[in-house]
Amino acid sequence: MEELMIAFDDNLITGNDMIDEQHKQLIERIQKFVDACKEGDSKVKAIKMLDYLDEYTEFHFGEEEELQRKVGYPELAQHHEKHNEFKKTIQGLYDYLDENEGPNEQFIQMVKKNVVGWLFGHIKTFDRSVAEFIFIRENPDRI
Repeated sequence: MEELMIAFDDNLITGNDMIDEQHKQLIERIQKFVDACKEGDSKVKAIKMLDYLDEYTEFHFGEEEELQRKVGYPELAQHHEKHNEFKKTIQGLYDYLDENEGPNEQFIQMVKKNVVGWLFGHIKTFDRSVAEFIFIRENPDRI
């Protein structure tokens, strides 16, 4: 199987310390999940690692949305919808593992596209716009 490195880098910095720290943690969990899948680990371990990822995703999305509520972010509803899309993706991974022997190459491709690709795109657009909104709100004299 091809090597897939999932790492937090400068392209993913939003400028909001809380969000950035949580993204680092989330990306670390995704890497551990993918590693477990690639090592041909059992279906049970893959599900456990997916639980680990799912649990942190729930926590992180909740924190992000709470922050957006607190600062009066105008696009909270759209952002929440995006988070729900991702939750459906995670559910789809559970379904796949449930219906198959365990993680295989096709499953890893799904994770790359629907988890890694989605998350990195989401951070660079949606999450960055939240951080920019907060920065502008907190630094009105900088405009």
